Amino acid sequence: MEVINALGRRKSAVARIYVNPGKGAITINDRPLDAYFKEGTLQYIVQQPLELTGTLAQFDIKVNLDGGGIKGQAEALRLAIARALCKINSETYRPVLKSNGLLTRDAREVERKKPGQPGARKRFQFSKR
Repeated sequence: MEVINALGRRKSAVARIYVNPGKGAITINDRPLDAYFKEGTLQYIVQQPLELTGTLAQFDIKVNLDGGGIKGQAEALRLAIARALCKINSETYRPVLKSNGLLTRDAREVERKKPGQPGARKRFQFSKR
């Protein structure tokens, strides 16, 4: 099997991954998974597609993560891993990933700040007199 690459995005975070057959090592920006995502919930989010498909120890994944916050990066990486698994074996992995909602790109973005106002929706206090 050749190297499979995939892309995942969430908010302003972008994850580019390269998947090889291996022992299950996930390297993010030249650091191991548990050193990059110290919180257990974020590690769970990243490993979710691998656990659902039962491929936790079958592939080595090298990741380039950029932009966004730590939660957005974890969710971008989850989408990229799910897309890569679909490229590897679509008929086996795709139904499981799709039924759990891991192939859907979350399109919610931050609304821009409007000129002359304090935020995107907030307005300065109205004064009648």
